[in-house]
Amino acid sequence: GSEAASEQGQEEEVEDRLKEHMDNLLDKSAKARQAALQSLRLALSSKTLSEFLLERRLTLTDSLEKCLKKGKGEEQALASTVLTLLCLQMGSGPEGEEVFRSLKPLLVSVLTDSTASPSARQSCATALGMCCYIAAADLE
Repeated sequence: GSEAASEQGQEEEVEDRLKEHMDNLLDKSAKARQAALQSLRLALSSKTLSEFLLERRLTLTDSLEKCLKKGKGEEQALASTVLTLLCLQMGSGPEGEEVFRSLKPLLVSVLTDSTASPSARQSCATALGMCCYIAAADLE
């Protein structure tokens, strides 16, 4: 019994930290947003969180959209990496497709923007390819 309770406590702690990182994506400071993106990248790449993310995918998608639109270089690169991981977590169902469809135009925009940093463009290209492979229902 106490093992299950401690495991549930750890899970709640992880979820609370994730919520905090998601809130920090809207911070005015670019450094704070980048730190939040790095933490989310680490969390999404080390643990399956699809149930937690399912309820919050629209919020997270909106925050990533803002990071891609307003951010520069490193922030855009991190945001597109987190987007790829979100797509992986959501899988090939309608949720993953919805996430991909909403951010695809923005990924293409950063990718084709000659003034964007090479790392941001490269990361957007990777995100576009991975998300398309995982979640695009339209074969084209």
